[in-house]
Amino acid sequence: MIHHATQPADLAADVLVQLKHWPGAPSLAVVGPEGVLGCHDEGRVYRLASVTKLLTALTLLVATEQGDASLDAPAGPPNSTLRHLLAHASGIGFEEEKVRATPGARRIYSNRGIDLAAEYLSAQTGRPFESELSERVLKPLGMDRTSLAGPPSKGGMAPIGDIARLAQELLRPRILTNSVVDALSSVEFQGLAGILPGFGRHWDNSWGLGAEVRGTKEPHWTSPHNSPVTFGHFGMAGSFLWVDREADLACAALSTVDFGPWAARLWPETSSAVLKCYRDRFPHPTPACSS
Repeated sequence: MIHHATQPADLAADVLVQLKHWPGAPSLAVVGPEGVLGCHDEGRVYRLASVTKLLTALTLLVATEQGDASLDAPAGPPNSTLRHLLAHASGIGFEEEKVRATPGARRIYSNRGIDLAAEYLSAQTGRPFESELSERVLKPLGMDRTSLAGPPSKGGMAPIGDIARLAQELLRPRILTNSVVDALSSVEFQGLAGILPGFGRHWDNSWGLGAEVRGTKEPHWTSPHNSPVTFGHFGMAGSFLWVDREADLACAALSTVDFGPWAARLWPETSSAVLKCYRDRFPHPTPACSS
């Protein structure tokens, strides 16, 4: 369980120095397997933007494990399945259902694909997706202040404490099953080329069923020192969450300033400082990050 205190524990000095270069009012949490290791919390509820996709994908994967959905069920364009939609391999465009490639042929990042995946589950169960998300993911993980205020692909709202809870669960599952987290974070449809928004074309643009997998991509929004198995997501609201199981660390950041050149430069530098300051140094959590 995430540890809490009235006053959040400070970040390591080198990480806080990096964070002070960020515009706006960011919050950041560094998380280990047993809890929050350090946190700067502005006390806000932030827009998650595409970090929401992690929550949406987990909802679908939990529903699949519980027998209410099937990854191989037809969903999206002809010959596409739920699996294709979650892995951005259905062939449809960013915000439209126009088919731009055969399913499984290219990695085309698609907000519409994730929204279609959510619509598929609601059609299966007869319940609004907001209810599915709440019952299958948010309530079990104790993410009490997280909500869906827009599309399942990008409409989430949350404080840093709730995202720290999610980070800890993805790093060392206790409530979710290992198979759900493995499906989220293991590369699906290997070797597909595609564009990583904000960072250009990659010949191996690896994704799991909902999470981006770092692999060997450069440039990238994580640190060059993050391992290839690092997975997570970033959002155009200035948000990110990465989980590096080799380093036994996760890092989440939420911001009041949208993604831009500042983020492409400062996020990797901040993540490098996190890895340098925290990897192998803090076997026990410090109280941090209220939610």
